Amino acid sequence: MNALDELIESFARLPGIGKKSAARIANNLLSADPHFMARFSEQIATLQKKIHACSVCGSWTEKDPCPICSDSLRDKSVLCVVEQPQDVSSIEASHEFHGLFHVLGGIISPLDGIGPEQLRIAALVDRVSTGNIQEVILATNPTVEGDTTALYIQHVLQNVKNALGNPCIVTRLASGIPVGGDLEYADRLTLARSFKGRSTF
Repeated sequence: MNALDELIESFARLPGIGKKSAARIANNLLSADPHFMARFSEQIATLQKKIHACSVCGSWTEKDPCPICSDSLRDKSVLCVVEQPQDVSSIEASHEFHGLFHVLGGIISPLDGIGPEQLRIAALVDRVSTGNIQEVILATNPTVEGDTTALYIQHVLQNVKNALGNPCIVTRLASGIPVGGDLEYADRLTLARSFKGRSTF
């Protein structure tokens, strides 16, 4: 196996990149501008040194705490719970949420050996009980594992009171038919969620 094959093998290990895509990327890099290659290789080499998890929310950041946690204009009474750091970017891109985030670092998955103790659930309870959190929005993915994790967190937060002695409201992101979607192509579970999560019009 030569250097090119090894590089293709490495690229193919990345999520969403198959063998053909990995080969295209590797071959493209062979004819790339040397300055770009030098900068690109340095970015990869120093990525884990520069980017780390925020000590407060768990999202990826260069500064600690992250810009979201340290933003005085954010609504500190609302906390959105997500599975992974990249979920924060997705929600931020919508410009609809202006509160704080809490990254779990995964979901409860007994088959993969991941239980509540492997996630940042204890840190979540601590943030709720020591802060002025009035609402916790559970934004885990609408999967069996995501729903299980959401139900577990709801149960854990049931009797937790914030620093002011008030219980916090636990809500779940609505899920159902996407905007522009077609009923004809919606699966049974999506339709069921749409009916359960219906609102007044």
